This record gives sequence, structure tokens and C-alpha cells, in this order.
Amino acid sequence: MTSSGASSHAFGAPGPGGAVTTADRAWLALACRLARASPRSATAYSVGAVIVAADGTELARGYARELDPYDHAEEGALGKLDADDPRVATATLYVSLEPCSHRSSRPRSCAQLLTAAGIARVVTARRTPVPPVPGEADGADGAGPLAAAGVTVLELSEYGPAAMAPNRHLLG
Repeated sequence: MTSSGASSHAFGAPGPGGAVTTADRAWLALACRLARASPRSATAYSVGAVIVAADGTELARGYARELDPYDHAEEGALGKLDADDPRVATATLYVSLEPCSHRSSRPRSCAQLLTAAGIARVVTARRTPVPPVPGEADGADGAGPLAAAGVTVLELSEYGPAAMAPNRHLLG
């Protein structure tokens, strides 16, 4: 068991680079399920995230507002990592909605945090809906800055409905 309570190698290893595997799909489905644990908010999306080592070991998981009302899922998962763990440099982040590119509630965006942590690959279910939630100034398009920093970013749009299910109350 990992510190996050999940079994190591639960779904297998992430795909290399831009290749998509059955394991990638299973890990992303887990991130979409984790989003449902996010406390409901009228001004922020519910998002789930899982960080997985290249060998398929789950390193950390998180969901929006898990420990703080302003926490994003990626932020929560990154906060549970051992900063000295060499596996982070080849890890994949699975996240139900695309990481943010700027934040109103924090000095650094999730895209910046992921780049600084050295995450090599991000797999998301869908781009963050634009415009953002009313009253939320956090920006979408984290994929752009991540890709510019050399991070492989993949969108598996067939998981978009699962990513948006816990956010239906925001979409009217």
C-alpha cells in the first residue's frame, strides 16, 4: 500500500510519451472518480488527480479542496510527494480537468507547480471549460505552458463526461 492508501501497480505502468495504454485509461478514470470527493463549490470545479511513477506505482492523489478551500487537486497531490523522490522526474499526472495556467488565490499556477516538480507527462480528460466558473479568475489552458516547458500533455476526451459529472451544478 502507498501512503495514499492505494495499492502499488494497481493499474499498471503509464504509457511512454504520447502513447496511450490501458493503464493510462484506468488511472484517468480513477482521477475522474476522485473528483467526486471534492467538496461542492458554487465557484470552483471539482477535480481529481493521481501521480503515478513510470513503473506504475501510485505516488500520491488529491482532489480539489481536500485540505484547504482554495486547494486545486494537483496542488493537493503534489503536497503529498516526497520532494526528493527521483521517480517524480518520470511520473505521470492524471487529472480530470486541465491544470490551471494562472491563479487568483495562489502565487503559482498548477502548470507552474507541475513544471517545478519535474512531472514529465500529464494526462487529462478534458480542457477546462471556458469561460471559467462565474467568479473564478483561475485560467484554463495549462496545457500550453506545460507543453512549452517540455511536458507531454495528452487529452483523452472520452473521459470528458466523467470529468464534468461532478460539475453539473456549475453548468446550469
